[in-house]
Amino acid sequence: MKVLKVPARTIAVFVLPCLLLYVCLVFAPILVSFYTGLLQWDGITTTKTFAGLDNFKEMFFHDPVFWPSVKRTLLYAVASMVEIPFCLLMAILLNRYVRKGNTLVSIYFTPVILSVVIIGQLWKTIYDPVSMGGMLNGVLISLGLDSWTHNWITEPKIAMFALYAVSLWQYFGYHLLIQYTGVQNIPDELYEAAKIDGADGFKADRYITFPLIIPIFKISIVLAFIGSLQAFDLVMVMTAGGPAHATDVISTHMYNSSFLSFKYGYGSAIASFLVILCLVFTASINTIFNKLEKKFS
Repeated sequence: MKVLKVPARTIAVFVLPCLLLYVCLVFAPILVSFYTGLLQWDGITTTKTFAGLDNFKEMFFHDPVFWPSVKRTLLYAVASMVEIPFCLLMAILLNRYVRKGNTLVSIYFTPVILSVVIIGQLWKTIYDPVSMGGMLNGVLISLGLDSWTHNWITEPKIAMFALYAVSLWQYFGYHLLIQYTGVQNIPDELYEAAKIDGADGFKADRYITFPLIIPIFKISIVLAFIGSLQAFDLVMVMTAGGPAHATDVISTHMYNSSFLSFKYGYGSAIASFLVILCLVFTASINTIFNKLEKKFS
């Protein structure tokens, strides 16, 4: 079979427009954000004062909200990955035992296509106290579990966990679809050959499914982790970072600093830190999974 060689000029014609668009819409704003983080600026007036690393010093050493928000963000990211192994297990079971697994996957995917505002308002109603029509507390009371009732999103100690639960519910179908597609793409011939050799069921999954699904599993992990580091919309809709900053994450703290406190330079410094954090964890996850792929290849 003859392989056609595509001239570099032809490749450039197709790649260059997308590359320019990426640079203008993604890379250039990141550089501008790094520069703005070096300024004292309210984001409105033309008065800008070069402050050097003062914004970063304030962020790291003097801001009482920053490090707790980083901790919550990282916990949010770790919590978002907890469901992915369950999604993989469910994808395997659906592929093996359910004839029309695509239908069930589509049903689970429904929350993903809903507006975050709708999801936030829905769960605020569920979490509301019984006096306001809250479903969760009403169910607990009907089961005789009155001591388990809470003001779920207004109690500082549990409000963040309530948000974790909503996020897991919202994106379960998303990761299930990714894992299910990956499992379906594994050739049946491999399982048939393994069955002849005496490996069936979960034993076949150990030696066939798990090694071959690693690249797809990595995609889910990266999307879940990095997406959670940038969590913003759900938090703003449900709690806006309250009560008393108990649910502030990096993105909401950046927003409040930039647009409510009019410290745009400081908000840009927080944004720069978030970009670096995303890059570091993306590189780390890729390195870990590349080693796993080599180990099982």
